[in-house]
Amino acid sequence: MTANILDGKAVAAKQRQKSAVRAAEFKAKFGRAPGLAVVKVGEDPASAVYVRNKRKACEECGIESFAHDLPATTSREALLSLIKMLNADDRVDGILLQLPLPKGLDSTEIMDTIDPAKDVDGFHPTNTGLLAQKRPGLRPCTPWGVIKLAEEYQLDLVGLRACVVGASNIVGRPMALELLLARSTVTVCHTGTKDLKAEVQRADLVVAAVGKAAYIPGDWIRDGAIVMDVGINRGADGKLCGDVEFAGASQRAAWITPVPGGVGPMTIAMLLSNTVDAALVREQRARAK
Repeated sequence: MTANILDGKAVAAKQRQKSAVRAAEFKAKFGRAPGLAVVKVGEDPASAVYVRNKRKACEECGIESFAHDLPATTSREALLSLIKMLNADDRVDGILLQLPLPKGLDSTEIMDTIDPAKDVDGFHPTNTGLLAQKRPGLRPCTPWGVIKLAEEYQLDLVGLRACVVGASNIVGRPMALELLLARSTVTVCHTGTKDLKAEVQRADLVVAAVGKAAYIPGDWIRDGAIVMDVGINRGADGKLCGDVEFAGASQRAAWITPVPGGVGPMTIAMLLSNTVDAALVREQRARAK
């Protein structure tokens, strides 16, 4: 068996085009473009690349991007003050805080200060709680991107035994909630899992989100399974690779995401979609008052 490739790059392009149409309609109706404020603190090289890609995507989609690049020496008080200012800015519909933050800044505290209505990353406890209660608002971009990718390829997730490897607040936990919404039967694996191999081997769907190159051997993947690899790592050969050993897994899986070009592009696509959603909801609420 050779797996079918889940082309996240192509699907993300379609999603971005939809967001561009919606952004143009929003501007025609309300006289302004949806606005996204991107806050970057420090000079982390990877963060700089991610932020640049996000701002470029906004420009291409017709979303106005507000850049806030702060030095690594920025104080807690100054960063909190900026977030509160952006919360009150009517031009800003979404606020994205690029992680990681420099040492000394508590990312949880800062993210919790973001207005949930502008939390386009979907990380605020309010949005996480809504997702847990089966009434999602702004959804975490990477997990939602995985769901949208499955939908585009008409992969039926109902009843599948899904194994999420990784339990972070950014991917693993919200991924489990998204899969529960899709009516999969979900197992979340973490550092306390006693037999990871057995959990992966019985899964119809594996979502890998641990951030370690080729952490899951290809021969662990069940014949005919779906593999969604969220990991983006630099391998020993210097090339980008995922958390799943691709060569072996692709000989067993029915469907698999490549790295790069799989889940990664979907994350930015769903960020743009969330920003337009946030803009629409904010304008509707403002006019209902």
